[in-house]
Amino acid sequence: MFAIILTFIILRNYLVVRCSSYCFSSSILLKRSLFSVEFVLAGYLVLSLILLTMARADIGMIGLAVMGQNLVLNMNDHGFTISVYNRTVSKVKEFIENEAKGTNIIGTMSLEEFVQSLKRPRKAMLLVKAGQAVDDFISKLVPLLEKGDIIIDGGNSEYMDTDRRCSELAKQGILYVGTGVSGGEEGARHGPSLMPGGNPEAWPHIKPIFQAIAAKAKSGEPCCDWTGPAGSGHYVKMVHNGIEYADMQLIAEAYHLLRYLGHFQNDGIAQVFKEWNEGPLESYLIEITSHIFNYRNPDGSYLIDQILDAAGQKGTGKWTAICGLDHGVPVTLIAEAVFSRQLSSMRTLRSEACRVLNTTPDKPFCCSSPEIAKKLIDDIWKALYASKIVSYAQGFMLLQQAYQAFGWKLDLGAIALMWRGGCIIRSKFLGNIKEAYDKNPNLSNLLLDPFFKKVIDQCEDGWRRVVSHGALNAIPTPVFSSALSFYDGIKCPHLPSNLIQAQRDYFGAHQFEKADNPGTFIHVDWTGHGGSAASTTYQV
Repeated sequence: MFAIILTFIILRNYLVVRCSSYCFSSSILLKRSLFSVEFVLAGYLVLSLILLTMARADIGMIGLAVMGQNLVLNMNDHGFTISVYNRTVSKVKEFIENEAKGTNIIGTMSLEEFVQSLKRPRKAMLLVKAGQAVDDFISKLVPLLEKGDIIIDGGNSEYMDTDRRCSELAKQGILYVGTGVSGGEEGARHGPSLMPGGNPEAWPHIKPIFQAIAAKAKSGEPCCDWTGPAGSGHYVKMVHNGIEYADMQLIAEAYHLLRYLGHFQNDGIAQVFKEWNEGPLESYLIEITSHIFNYRNPDGSYLIDQILDAAGQKGTGKWTAICGLDHGVPVTLIAEAVFSRQLSSMRTLRSEACRVLNTTPDKPFCCSSPEIAKKLIDDIWKALYASKIVSYAQGFMLLQQAYQAFGWKLDLGAIALMWRGGCIIRSKFLGNIKEAYDKNPNLSNLLLDPFFKKVIDQCEDGWRRVVSHGALNAIPTPVFSSALSFYDGIKCPHLPSNLIQAQRDYFGAHQFEKADNPGTFIHVDWTGHGGSAASTTYQV
């Protein structure tokens, strides 16, 4: 504001001097014409200086919930100037006067002021509720922008919405980016995992900002890289969230077995997870699980025992399961993790079923000695490690499928690196995945990599014992069991699907292939009076 006032004072003095010289001039008419031209030029000078003064932000953020605020503060820490806007403008004032006080963060009270404050090409990032709110802000922003300006959606949008927006905005000359942001509020503040994708022309302009604020792997590399075109960034984030669902459910099942099979108390469970976090299972989720079991209320009681066992969800795991179904990829662990959360929320039905269906196992597991307890811990560790490998194998199958479905050739090794730090599923384990895909970019499945094959070979006996213990002692292990079934299924030379094909042809004339003549579909009149007409559709 000071610069604008100063510019007007300079212009006023300039015009006074020029006007005085014209008054004492002999060619008054000519001078008046020249004065008009110079007045217009001076006006343009003022306007340019005003805009130059205002347009000083490297990037803008729309949406000042906790994630938006923390990302903005992170950007400020790395030397960037950021403009902020929120639909409820009082939140802007509150943020500027408190958390952002004394920083390079500029508060704006309207979208017009927000856009004017941005350096060209303008970079406007949205962190608002996914869905209609994103479309609403885009429709308000676009008339204020110019060709070559950039809109970035950092929310949990569905990748198909991002695909649509990218295409629509490209026709108007606006560069659109959909970026996955993972790490929660702590990650946003100190270094998230970022998964941008969309219009590739935008990447050179946002890369310096994104890679500066992103988490860094132990190698120093930023956990951020360009994923690909269209909705690929949000697709990668969707798969990340699906794996997160499976990871959390696997850890929950490990806890359930330790508590009700091994009869461990909270402090003992905390110690088990602490020790697991010092080996191959080292990860953010294992680390916080240890902390959770150690957390006590002021009265000394454990908080974990007072939390209702009904898990919530925001839908991203469901999107991953549906995507797997749509594209023929069996992401069974992710689907089971979603179903487990849904079942946990059916409190009334579960209470009724517990009264009606409750039975006691004939031969319950007895953890009668320290040696048996140690063996149980070791077996659960093996089951968790092996199942985790299967979970990631399924997630990366879905990433690979993006090439056939959309033509996106995603760099799987680079994605593993993006997840090494900052994000919720960050773990030591991801380094092994990156090495596997760097060594063999065309690896058809993670389970076939020599490192992971060796790990599963070493874990298989304990894994099977854990699933058996759960079944024999009425302790549900849906994701451990699903992982083992997938592992057995993928390596089974003969599955019973030949019977399913025969049944389909029997009742619906859906046809089948013979083992000695694949590619040729035939129909059999199984009853002798069904006719020879076959179904017109066949889908594997």
